[in-house]
Amino acid sequence: MSDAGTADRRPVVLVADDDPATRLLISESLQASDFRVLEAVDGAQAVEIFSAERPHLVLLDVRMPGMNGFDACAAIRRLPGGDTAPILMMTGMDDVESVNKAYEAGATDFASKPINLLILNHRVRYMLRAKHNLDDLRESQTRLARAQRIARLGHWEWDLQTAEVRWSEEMYRIFGEDPKSLVPAREALAERIHPEDRETVIKAINEALNQGKPYSLDLRIILPDGSPRFVHEEAEVTADETGRPIRMAGTTQDITERKAAESQIRLLAYYDGLTLLPNRLMFTEKLNQALENAQRQNRLLAMLFLDLDRFKQINDTLGHSVGDRLLQGVAERLRKCLRSGDTIARSNDSRGMSDNVARLGGDEFIVSLTDLTRVEDVQKVAYRLLESLKEPFAIEKHEVFVTTSIGISLFPYDGTDLETLLKNADAAMYHAKDAGRSNFQFYSKSMNAAAEKRLTLENKLRRALERGEFMLHYQPLIDVETWRIVGSEALIRWKHPEIGLVSPAEFIPLAEETGLIVPIGEWVLRTACAQIRKWHDLGDRSLFMAVNISGRQFNQEALVATIEQVVHATGVDPKCLELEITESVLMHNAEETVQTLEVLKAMGPRISVDDFGTGYSSLSYLRRFPIHTLKIDRSFVNDVTTDPGDAAIVSAIIAMARGLSLEVIAEGVETPDQRTFLLQEGCRLMQGYLFGRPVPAEEFEKLLLAQASPQAAAGGAR
Repeated sequence: MSDAGTADRRPVVLVADDDPATRLLISESLQASDFRVLEAVDGAQAVEIFSAERPHLVLLDVRMPGMNGFDACAAIRRLPGGDTAPILMMTGMDDVESVNKAYEAGATDFASKPINLLILNHRVRYMLRAKHNLDDLRESQTRLARAQRIARLGHWEWDLQTAEVRWSEEMYRIFGEDPKSLVPAREALAERIHPEDRETVIKAINEALNQGKPYSLDLRIILPDGSPRFVHEEAEVTADETGRPIRMAGTTQDITERKAAESQIRLLAYYDGLTLLPNRLMFTEKLNQALENAQRQNRLLAMLFLDLDRFKQINDTLGHSVGDRLLQGVAERLRKCLRSGDTIARSNDSRGMSDNVARLGGDEFIVSLTDLTRVEDVQKVAYRLLESLKEPFAIEKHEVFVTTSIGISLFPYDGTDLETLLKNADAAMYHAKDAGRSNFQFYSKSMNAAAEKRLTLENKLRRALERGEFMLHYQPLIDVETWRIVGSEALIRWKHPEIGLVSPAEFIPLAEETGLIVPIGEWVLRTACAQIRKWHDLGDRSLFMAVNISGRQFNQEALVATIEQVVHATGVDPKCLELEITESVLMHNAEETVQTLEVLKAMGPRISVDDFGTGYSSLSYLRRFPIHTLKIDRSFVNDVTTDPGDAAIVSAIIAMARGLSLEVIAEGVETPDQRTFLLQEGCRLMQGYLFGRPVPAEEFEKLLLAQASPQAAAGGAR
């Protein structure tokens, strides 16, 4: 017996029969088999009890006074829950007409009188088990339909022998059709595929049928109102025992929103927000591919570096709004100029965006020309670019005139890698400005005295380390939420006894090219580690030191051993050392880079990606790299409050860093507005002239001591 208050979980059977003896026999037999029984003396009472009690199964006698079994069966079927309840009707042995009427009324099964009680009990159990299985199937189908509706995923089957096509409900929703008015057929559906995708789909279906291989592809369909919808379709073929295909089944998923999001992400990541031209990331990716093709096919490639003449004067005089409109106008003319139909420069972008002209930032543009056979072709394009800007721009009631200076470098004559070609095109552009602006100049090693100066500088650089001419300056890194110095970046300076201070921008590339950067970099690392250890001894052991690691250094087999030896020799806590590596270094031989970084991570130093956003990083690899910090390049920070494109890039980098659980540092912060924007976006670590210029160790130490004073601590707390 059940405990008092415990629900009776026995199956409930309603027995409706006007014969008391029959009801008694059936009820006692069912109760003995652990069923709970409800009794009704006629059809009307049976309907009433079913409505109130919702029994699991109903036994109905056909012939009862008042409402007979047929009418009661039909009435129960109309009640909530009555459509799925098993109903067994009891009729005479030879009453064939009643059997037919029972099924017409909605009966599940029938039993002939006199009733065999043993068989009846088994039949009731079978019917309840069948109902339970059917309920489970319906629930499973409901859950599947709900899941497919949420995922916008439909499924279909195509019977290859009968040509019949069956669709799930979600398929009709995806195609924007009413199941009552559309009978799916392959021929009609083929017409709904976008004309540009139709051949690809037909080819995939034929390969699946002929070769038995499944297919998976994205395509567009046309809705009844004429609008397109992106779907992803997967399908496979079922064959009979002879290998003949007999059925194809598949799924179709609505991915329109995903495609729109991907398009927007691509726009933010690869295109300049102001001009909608490809940005530096896209330019780098495309040009590296173009260089590989040019090298493989032994063809020329030209890089044209454009800088607008006196743009700053226009910007300062007429305002940034006019300046932005001017940049947009220039971009549009360059686009049209390079889309003029010739074989030298044309756009392959389906949206009309020209991939061979990009905005590098500010008023600098870059044009790439591929598949060249003659240098004269480059001259034609350069002339056309100059001509395209001769007509004035009408902007906000102003008639604005602007010209451009163009520097040209050629692969393979002026360089075989992107960085060298860009640098040489930039040098040629400055030569064009010196030549009077509004002209173009090809890069040439003999065009100025730079080569001689470089050779002299290289000789002096080779002796600078042994003569102790290098020194380190340290730029503070600030937590703007507390206004405390939390770290510093070690920056090398070269003071030659004869020529004085030499700009790092001048000697660092030379050191990289000659390989001198390796011993110089080791000296920087050793000196910086010794300095941070000294500052730790003053009291603040949380202060960290950032040191740049060049590409040449990183690719040295002895890098790990060198860092380990320096850390041991100086006694510095490796967790307070941050190694800064550029994106290009990070992505060079990415698999080997991951291994090297894993070894460094085990030693303790933090890994920072310097100048982030100026190179090209694969996000799939970025997630695998054991890095701690992304440093936003100063070129984006510089215009973050005036350039919507740079603002979007910076916001995206900060959001991406947050999603990857990485710290983010902004470089080159020079104005309060830049600081405010960055802080609002979630970046609290910054460095730049707004907080302090790079200074010698003695001056930096004074900043630390001042920060450690009680008055400074109180001020920081405020």
